Amino acid sequence: MLAVTDEIDRILPFGLTGSVTRIVGLTAAVAGFPAPLGAVARLERDHGGPIDAEVVGFHDQETLLLAYGDLAGIRRGTRCHLLQSTPGARVGDALLGRVLNARGRFIDDKSPAVLPHRVSLHPSPIPPLSRPRISAPLGTGVRAIDGLLTCGRGQRLGIFAGSGVGKSTLLGQIARSTTADINVVVLIGERGREVREFIEKDLGSEGLARSVVIVATGDDPALLRLRAAYLGTSVAEYFRDQGRDVLLMMDSVTRFALAQREIGLAAGEPPATRGYPPSVFALLPRLLERSGRTEKGSITGFYTVLVEGDDTNEPIADAVRGILDGHFVLSRKLAQQGHFPAIDVLASISRLMSELAKEDHRKAAQSVRQLMAAYQQSEDLINIGAYGQGSNPDTDAAIHMRKPIQSYLQQRVEEKVSLDGAKEALVRLAVMREGLSKRINNEAA
Repeated sequence: MLAVTDEIDRILPFGLTGSVTRIVGLTAAVAGFPAPLGAVARLERDHGGPIDAEVVGFHDQETLLLAYGDLAGIRRGTRCHLLQSTPGARVGDALLGRVLNARGRFIDDKSPAVLPHRVSLHPSPIPPLSRPRISAPLGTGVRAIDGLLTCGRGQRLGIFAGSGVGKSTLLGQIARSTTADINVVVLIGERGREVREFIEKDLGSEGLARSVVIVATGDDPALLRLRAAYLGTSVAEYFRDQGRDVLLMMDSVTRFALAQREIGLAAGEPPATRGYPPSVFALLPRLLERSGRTEKGSITGFYTVLVEGDDTNEPIADAVRGILDGHFVLSRKLAQQGHFPAIDVLASISRLMSELAKEDHRKAAQSVRQLMAAYQQSEDLINIGAYGQGSNPDTDAAIHMRKPIQSYLQQRVEEKVSLDGAKEALVRLAVMREGLSKRINNEAA
């Protein structure tokens, strides 16, 4: 027993301390401090109180730390001591209805809560054969998604959008209307003004009551923006392991990647694709693969991706699309037309819809998609009046069905639609199309 204790002390000495030798950019280099990667330390500043920092790398005999705040007041020789060798957070049912920061501390005006359990921010991956198949659909309350892009409990989906096309409003609507038991909402890099607006306007008291909101605003250090994503996923895993169906909404994965880019470059990592270091593309699957279904419960993940210049093929969007089980594309063109939600159905896909939807639902979705594609192919001719009626039966039907389809795809923010209601309305559209096609063929004959 003594030998084991000596070995532990050798690896991680009790009361581990060190001193700052230099500061490079946002990074403090500490000598005599062999703490593990991800450990949390405290720097004792001469003024302004102590500041916490996290180990992000090593250089020669120095340990590199990024602070959770401003490095003002740090000097050569500033003392550093270990706080926590393994990143973790306190969790419990009292988190519901609360707003936290990336350190897991309450930032709302409510009274403190007792959180009896502790979870790791970086748990071991779930073995692939321990994941059951996704077999049950999840209602989102959004007709266009439930009808044409049905998702399942435990599925992971991306929401690809430029700025200002309604993704926050869509997330709030889903959070209020979903059939999941609990929502975990992670806001990464948001404007400080928009946090309260999202909670009070988009999420509302109804959505907040069964949600946990974790916030790291754009002026927070990169470490906190990164930590918010891990904390939110760990909170979702806690509720999943209690046997609940959790909806994890992360806005946005792009800002998570930007935070890791900042950390990687500060630690001396070389830039690769468009300035992103390799660690960014290594961390994305580790984060996104944590959601999914287990034998106990499920985490359905909705991850927003901010596309630069509305380019859905930029590096982060391309990497995320290859990891997830589907994606929704929000169109700026539709948003400018007042079309909400601005989901471009033809550019979006749910890879599990064919397994989750029944035959009549699948056929109806396919029929409506065909009409939308036919109209899109001839849209320019139709708009300038150059399309000749009778040139194409599918296009003729698409023109007649244009308004009913648009009415189906558009939905008021406060409107709730059940999964069955979305399916039944879609089937009625398909039946309408069949009757219209017969009439067009008879007229042509």
